[in-house]
Amino acid sequence: MASEKDYAVQFVAQEQAELRVVERDPTPLAPDEVAGRSIVTLISAGTEATGSYTSEGDFPRGSGYAAVFAVESIGADVGDITVGDYIFCMGNHRSYQRVKRDAAVSLPEGLAPETAVFARLMNVSMTTLTTTTARPPERVVVTGLGIVGNLAAQNFTHAGYEVFACEPIETRRRVAIECGIKNVLSAVPVDAPDIAGTVGLVIDCSGHEQAVLDGCNVVRKKGEVVLIATPWHRYTEMYAHTILHAIFHKYVVIRSGWEWELPNQPTEFRTNSIYGNLAAGVRWLAEGRMSVAPLATKISPRDAQTVYQNLLHRRSERLTYLFDWTDF
Repeated sequence: MASEKDYAVQFVAQEQAELRVVERDPTPLAPDEVAGRSIVTLISAGTEATGSYTSEGDFPRGSGYAAVFAVESIGADVGDITVGDYIFCMGNHRSYQRVKRDAAVSLPEGLAPETAVFARLMNVSMTTLTTTTARPPERVVVTGLGIVGNLAAQNFTHAGYEVFACEPIETRRRVAIECGIKNVLSAVPVDAPDIAGTVGLVIDCSGHEQAVLDGCNVVRKKGEVVLIATPWHRYTEMYAHTILHAIFHKYVVIRSGWEWELPNQPTEFRTNSIYGNLAAGVRWLAEGRMSVAPLATKISPRDAQTVYQNLLHRRSERLTYLFDWTDF
């Protein structure tokens, strides 16, 4: 029987994660809220392990933004959800979730929570998918095949683009191939005469200066280079002039891949939105378009410290981890 206590994975010091008992919000459920016990949460390896886990600041602090929970309580104004339904939300790594109805995405019948939760990291590149000027069947290059890059390659492939997925780390290339991604390369094909100059869009999921420069050199005239990855570190001694020269002479459109460029919900004159894309991601997963089983290892949140150390030092065979909350 599940404990009445609530638990959460928290960062309690720099590079220190713990599972701790936390207080549940004691206020009654609002009319537009739903709540229930978590089933699974997904780690964002970059944002969490490379970013929040290693950064200084106030402690303790919560972590995570991808969860699936089973509904236990429903607000009076929520008429389209019932007790026992599975809900995706952008919730923390904790045993209990409570969200507004407009921040809850219902799972289609038969879709496993362990699969549905990947909609969150699919969404990072779905913003670019809905804002790029490149249209299928144009060529797309994805640089960096961590969890976000892998899902970006799959997103754009299933949207009808010809995708080249580039990653220098062999283990990540193997995972990409296991996911069914075609055209998996160890480097951006800047010297391939049949590819260089024909690419409509480069999606950088590496945060590496050389990958961005290579992207500028592989796109067609007025092709886009979209920077999705956070540049956590300086990797090269490259001068900015080197990239500026390529941008100017190749007529490159280079821009941020900021996920939150879209509104949370559709507006009258802008139909694409964060939650619209999340719902689409859940639907694509339910339809079997995406291969996510090879991407993560399921583990208890009691092992959070080991998990984040493995991700930080790249000691994992898979790209990330799922926390299993079914025992809490």
